[in-house]
Amino acid sequence: MTDTTRFAGYGVLITGAARGIGAATARRLAEEGARVLVTDRDAPEAERTAAELRGRGLRAEALACDVADRDSVEAAVAHAVEVFGSLDVLVNSAASCTPDTSLFEDGPDDAWARDLDITLTGTYRCCRAVLPHLAATGHGAIVNIGSVNGLQDFGNHAYSAAKAGLGSLTRTLAGHAAARGVRVNLVAPGTVRTSAWEGRDADLDAVRALYPLGRVGEPEDIAAAVAFLASRDAAWITGTTLTVDGGLTAVNTGFRAAIRHPGDA
Repeated sequence: MTDTTRFAGYGVLITGAARGIGAATARRLAEEGARVLVTDRDAPEAERTAAELRGRGLRAEALACDVADRDSVEAAVAHAVEVFGSLDVLVNSAASCTPDTSLFEDGPDDAWARDLDITLTGTYRCCRAVLPHLAATGHGAIVNIGSVNGLQDFGNHAYSAAKAGLGSLTRTLAGHAAARGVRVNLVAPGTVRTSAWEGRDADLDAVRALYPLGRVGEPEDIAAAVAFLASRDAAWITGTTLTVDGGLTAVNTGFRAAIRHPGDA
């Protein structure tokens, strides 16, 4: 059961919130009392997500925002402050993941630049724009959506490099922002059932066997972790990476299976 008052009066801006983890996070925080600005490059889908929340009596608005464009980011932040009166939480969920080429040396510069610009530099742009407003509340929080790709090798060179960079940015910004009353943390999800896996049920079934908890993640699993880190329940937590991955990076399931002896449970 969610706490319908934990974010009462809070203004929240979420990037990449039209679908998947971002949309689930918007839903969770709105259910807990937040006023949420759903932003995404896909304006119609962002509005669909916000309309679904409003249809349930929750407070949500939608706005087109391209985190690769500084003016777009600053306009979104200004809009949130104008509509909500303040901004208390920023969730950076927008990302880009370009499939790897077969050979590393064949990778194009533009794909590398796009993944870093949206995933890492886009988060930087959003944090820069929102930080003074978060500091003004005295309890501001930033939650970045990282990935296990930033912790171990799961492919996708540019995306993984960007997500690893988010871990570093989270730590350095946490150090800078602490004196201003702003906490900065990161959630690192494992495989999550989002539209990126649409039509790939066989792949999800194969991957599931690698997870000690026996399933892949759902967007709601990540939203719950974000809600915790964004809330006052995590008031003494900053600069940390919370891995939400069903045990994937803690347990080498393949190795354990390879050496299992007859009679092992």
